[in-house]
Amino acid sequence: MYTAPITARSSGPRANGIAVALFLILLAIGIGIGALLHSRVPIIIGGLVGIYLLFSVKVADQWEKVAVLRLGRYRGLRGPGIFYLIPVIDQLSRYVDQRVRVASVTAESTLTRDTVPVSVDAIIFWLVWNAEKSILEVEDFVGAISLSAQTALRESIGRHELAQLITERETLGQELQRILDEKTTGWGITVQSVEIRDVRIPQALEDAMSRQAQAERERQARNILGQAEKEIADKFLQAAETYRGNPVALHLRAMNMLYEAIKEKGSTIIVPSTAVETMGLGANLAMASFAETQTLAASKPPANTPPGNQSQP
Repeated sequence: MYTAPITARSSGPRANGIAVALFLILLAIGIGIGALLHSRVPIIIGGLVGIYLLFSVKVADQWEKVAVLRLGRYRGLRGPGIFYLIPVIDQLSRYVDQRVRVASVTAESTLTRDTVPVSVDAIIFWLVWNAEKSILEVEDFVGAISLSAQTALRESIGRHELAQLITERETLGQELQRILDEKTTGWGITVQSVEIRDVRIPQALEDAMSRQAQAERERQARNILGQAEKEIADKFLQAAETYRGNPVALHLRAMNMLYEAIKEKGSTIIVPSTAVETMGLGANLAMASFAETQTLAASKPPANTPPGNQSQP
């Protein structure tokens, strides 16, 4: 289906403001002269001349062109502005609007290259650059543009896969513009641009594509997690190589880890005896305990000292 606004005016006998004003002026002059002369002849003459001008004076807007046919033969284009023609002998074609126009085209349930039914909406911007060709070469150029655009859109959809239609809309629009421009140049019409407005797919296919995308994201997440685990293992391997050649560094690292754990948590840490022997923690803990005992003993008074001889604080 297609929808295209037809802005060109018909070529029938339509009055314009200037022609109507001339008719009324001449009729009023005839009535005035007839009233002075007490005769109907001036009224009749004024009315006939006014009717002649009413059908012979035409006006085309700034953006319009119209072809004049004299006894069926093309005599040339008229407009914009005021122009004259001979009633009955001269005929006018349809007025051609030379502004940029918009046509909306829809291709429904069209199969793509990978046999997926889609519905595509496109907008076509076009204009008439040669009014003479558009009038003489094509009977209804508005309908011809719309039908040609619909056919070209279906052909382009059949040559592309669904992923291309979704991700490469600009490329599809440029292809449609090229196809249409080659066809319409001989009609005096040029297609300025084509925009793909929407691509719709069946609901069942949307659900399947959503599940596929979700599975793809989960696969990527698992790959990233596995890569992180591999990098961590490589770092541990490098650290092991470093500590194997330098046991002092390993002891310092172990003691730092214990200190950080005690400082942060403030709880009891159970350390294997092998680690204690390796790091020499037994001697360190014994020295720390002995020093604490000596401090407590020095702070207490002797047991045989009378209470009265104790110094007052």
